[in-house]
Amino acid sequence: MNKNYLITTGGSGGHVIPAVTLYEHLSRDAKVIITTDKRGLKYLNDENYQLRIIDTPRLNNIFLFPINFVLVIILTIKSFFLLKKNNIEKLFSTGGYMSLPLLLAAKFLRLKIYLLEPNQVLGRANKFFLSSCEKIICYKEKIKNFPSEYKGKIETIFPLVREKFYSLKQKNFNSQKLDLLIVGGSQGANVFDINLKNKIVNISKKHSIRILHQTNEKNILNLKNFYDENNVECLIFSFNKNFEEIINNSDVCITRSGASTLAELSLLNIPFIAVPLPNSKDNHQFENALFYKEKECCWMLNQDTFEDNIEQLLNNILSDNSEFLQKKENLKKLNYKNTWTNVHQKILNIINEN
Repeated sequence: MNKNYLITTGGSGGHVIPAVTLYEHLSRDAKVIITTDKRGLKYLNDENYQLRIIDTPRLNNIFLFPINFVLVIILTIKSFFLLKKNNIEKLFSTGGYMSLPLLLAAKFLRLKIYLLEPNQVLGRANKFFLSSCEKIICYKEKIKNFPSEYKGKIETIFPLVREKFYSLKQKNFNSQKLDLLIVGGSQGANVFDINLKNKIVNISKKHSIRILHQTNEKNILNLKNFYDENNVECLIFSFNKNFEEIINNSDVCITRSGASTLAELSLLNIPFIAVPLPNSKDNHQFENALFYKEKECCWMLNQDTFEDNIEQLLNNILSDNSEFLQKKENLKKLNYKNTWTNVHQKILNIINEN
């Protein structure tokens, strides 16, 4: 194994989880290093990866800009020597400002750069380096805000999902009891923690329901006590290393619209109620959810009207599961060619093109 690659990532799970999945594909054929900032460390186990910390500062604070600009230059020099020392041939970036020093250093060294865009809107960092990259790997051909002159660099694959998801045996649907998963994503969702629980209690008086609720660490005990007091069966958790098992034990999910979470739910044929984060950059969460809604695989609710509509929507799903079952079938059709082997081979074809 004499190939040497580097994946640069960091920040939220939306950047790091695709990087981890990409690592699973690339590490079978090459020696792979992952760089991340300190925020991204919580999604990575340093026992399993060759990790390097490149803790890139944000450049959006006008008062700290001079200091942070100097730090970026220092980190770019550090990245230059990291790439040289490890004989890196190809660099892969999942986007975000965290990757800026590595991408600049790779450009100076004239390395082959591959960008990954998991969202339905082109990220700003990816847009800046489009002219320098060999290819940009996307989940569909039409990406919002994508410059027409670089369309030829787009290569499409199925959304990246970790290998262990493909081996899960999908749960059989029990119409007598609904397992509802509530996921706020890596950036959290207070709207799911405040009044949704009261709606759940109302629903539980008419229908049999079990709640699988992801919340922040400080809220676990309060939420569990609330459900217990109201005789609602529940599993309350924060970060869980076996999250894929929890997802797989659900029937319907209320979720933000991060690309990785939607891809995992889609692969497991779990219909979801998407509530896009209103202030996501370039409204990318809305576009991510819209991709699945247009294929009739999910429901979408606006955060501003979420509390007004969620109880009725869940009651409708529980009273008549025909729409739910149709969305499950649509997800199955969407993913019928989505196998780990197919995705793996497509990635290898992309990076090994002459």
